[in-house]
Amino acid sequence: MVSFIVRRLLVSVLILVAASFLMYMMVAYSADPLQDLRESNSPNKVQLINARIQLLNLDVPPPLRWVLWLGGVARCVIPFANSCDLGSTISNALVVDILPQALASTVQLVTLALVLAIVLGVMIGIITALRQYSGLDNTVTFISFFLYSLPAFLVAVLLKEFVAIGFNDFLRDPVISGVALTLIGIIVGVIFQSLIGGDRRRRLIVFGLSGGLTVGILLIMLATNWFHDPGLGPITVTILVAAIALATTVLAAGLHNRRALLTAGINGGLAIIAYFVLQPLFDVSSVATLAILAAATIAVGLISGFLVGGYDRGQNMRVGVITAVLSAGVVLLDRFMQSWSVLFDATNGRPLATVGSSTPGLSGDVWLMGLDTYTHLALPTIALLLISFAGYTRYSRAGMLEVLGLDYVRTARAKGIPERTVIMRHAFRNMLIPITTLIAFDVGALLGGAIITETVFAIPGMGYLFNAGLRRGDVNPVMGYFLVIAAMAILFNFLADLAYAGLDPRVRIR
Repeated sequence: MVSFIVRRLLVSVLILVAASFLMYMMVAYSADPLQDLRESNSPNKVQLINARIQLLNLDVPPPLRWVLWLGGVARCVIPFANSCDLGSTISNALVVDILPQALASTVQLVTLALVLAIVLGVMIGIITALRQYSGLDNTVTFISFFLYSLPAFLVAVLLKEFVAIGFNDFLRDPVISGVALTLIGIIVGVIFQSLIGGDRRRRLIVFGLSGGLTVGILLIMLATNWFHDPGLGPITVTILVAAIALATTVLAAGLHNRRALLTAGINGGLAIIAYFVLQPLFDVSSVATLAILAAATIAVGLISGFLVGGYDRGQNMRVGVITAVLSAGVVLLDRFMQSWSVLFDATNGRPLATVGSSTPGLSGDVWLMGLDTYTHLALPTIALLLISFAGYTRYSRAGMLEVLGLDYVRTARAKGIPERTVIMRHAFRNMLIPITTLIAFDVGALLGGAIITETVFAIPGMGYLFNAGLRRGDVNPVMGYFLVIAAMAILFNFLADLAYAGLDPRVRIR
């Protein structure tokens, strides 16, 4: 293991050095960083040009400038030296100061999109593999290829035009016509009957119940002015938490496993109790308070699964953590909804933002500011999510179909093992091996796609920094972007290699 890590580090350093030289040369020779000053009519134009030449060392040939830049990067790896130097921008701002702010915005955007794409893509990919060549499978296949073919800028523009503007206009006067309600009910009914499957009678029942329930909920929301003053409330929170506990048990262990059902019930019950008990604390909470509560939630899930025990403590601990985290998410969602009316008034009735990362001049508690951040990140996250989701769906479906055809899966079924156990314990783990490779590559692809997405939505992230630097011939911020992206790509590929050893016992890292 040690020799493997050392070899990978040495190779990664050599790749970074060679790639950084090529990148530096291409940017340095592609544009003139003095062009704006040469075209200026300022009386002190000569002094400004000389000052920029001295600031950016433009009187030094680009290869030697790269050596100077590389020396500043080398000082970044010296621990506790605090001498990191990535150069300055044309506007005389230190790259080492602006890079963390841009990185925070991009990581916040990309992380949410990546997690949602993985979870939804893998889940739907497995479902379509189990319903191969069904109507659901054909529909998801069409949608996946359609989304995969769309360019990022077109997705972003369509979301701004038809989602953000349309939704904000709807919030001003939330009225849904009878035709629209009927159409929504039919679409929801078709989706759920495809997911549940079964014979014709079962599909018709699911279609009627899901479609009718959806229409009923929408009518209640309109009657109670829910879109202006939303909230889940104690009854809805209790129902959702109970559904989470039941669904987690069914998928991870099966209802026959009483210990897993007890673990899920304990964590669900604690979440419902916390919903009532922690409301006063939520009113004075900060980010640190929420971080402590998140750590406590995970700890409770692990401890409860371990104490309930049984022959498979690991399984019970997974059930406990998943139930605890998802239930806590429901509780937090309700608390965020309580700040919706304040944000609605502060944004003049148009809370879903189309540009920027926050509302200018808005201040408030952690709930209001968090909700404001979510509304600004919603559209760019969806834009990145839709493109990545298509790939994960296709790879998950293909991987699951391949695994289900292997001998050990047929042997497990021949032994009479329940289908849920065959899918979750035998097929799912091996299906994740190609997904691991895709995730490693997708991190870089998402960050690269964020260049377009951040430009369309005017988010001051890494992509925006790279684009602005490239247009002006400002090589230092472009190289800062390159350094972060290259390091993350190498890191995630290294983590993928380690994950192979955990997923496939035939793989040994030496």
